[in-house]
Amino acid sequence: MRHDATYGSVCVLAAAVLWGTTGTAAALAPGVGSLAVGAAAMGVGGLLQAGSAGRVMRAHRAGLAAQWRTLALSAAAVAVYPLAFYTSMRLAGVAVGTVVSIGSAPMAAALVERVVDRRPLSRRWAVGATVGVLGVLALALAHPDAGGPTAGTSGTRPLLGIALGLLAGLTYALYSWGAARVMRRGLPSRPVMGTVFGAGGVLLLPVLLLTGAPIVADWSDFAAVAYLATVPMFLGYVLFGRGLAAVPASTATTLSLLEPAVAAVIAVLVLHERLPALGWLGMAILLGSLVLLTAGPRRPGTGAASSRPTSPSGAVDVVA
Repeated sequence: MRHDATYGSVCVLAAAVLWGTTGTAAALAPGVGSLAVGAAAMGVGGLLQAGSAGRVMRAHRAGLAAQWRTLALSAAAVAVYPLAFYTSMRLAGVAVGTVVSIGSAPMAAALVERVVDRRPLSRRWAVGATVGVLGVLALALAHPDAGGPTAGTSGTRPLLGIALGLLAGLTYALYSWGAARVMRRGLPSRPVMGTVFGAGGVLLLPVLLLTGAPIVADWSDFAAVAYLATVPMFLGYVLFGRGLAAVPASTATTLSLLEPAVAAVIAVLVLHERLPALGWLGMAILLGSLVLLTAGPRRPGTGAASSRPTSPSGAVDVVA
């Protein structure tokens, strides 16, 4: 099980690196509103996931139908998440919006697992998550100053942006928990993620139709949104689904704390947001929490893969 957990952790970390590029990519499409960016990125990315997993979704339709309540909750969370997340970054800045959105998710996921699933949390996770959240708080308090031509990306309404970031963190935790719960009940990653994100993509289509006209008005805006949909949203969530098949949602959301660090670095390098010393200290603390969470032995039976059958066919099912 250690190999499965390590593989799952690596997949989640790789997804977090891809997600860390989303804020900067969205900022490079200033003519497109945050609702349109979120609806296009997650909506199109989700439909791509459903299309690529159509065959296995049909093969597991009975099992998916049996879990429809959990899947419906997850799909609703998928639809809300990008609207809150991208608007948070627009209002509070790329670094702060990403930090608050992703940084609040581990505690939300842990509380959901503890209350609904009665899942005990290990001391290693508690220490690692606490250290990670402290790093996230340091990053959030170190609100970057703007500079250069993209100064407006640093945000003009940080309090509202932070509130929306907390909503994004809650919905991120909810759809991660829901997907992992269905996988623990015997379904492979691909049909579960295809169903959750495909349904979420359908829910986002009305928002895209109402707000998405500016996307096709300018080639650079279209290219930025197309990148968001195909790389961080589609490929990133394929990797995340593989990770959820091997580690609990609380661990996956904690490992994805790497995303704010990546986002902050890219915002500094590309958007010329200036991150104070406290922010760099927070980033170092955050990365230290990831080392703590990924190094050393894990408790047996914590991963989703350990509570469902692991067979060669199951391994094939999670390949995109």
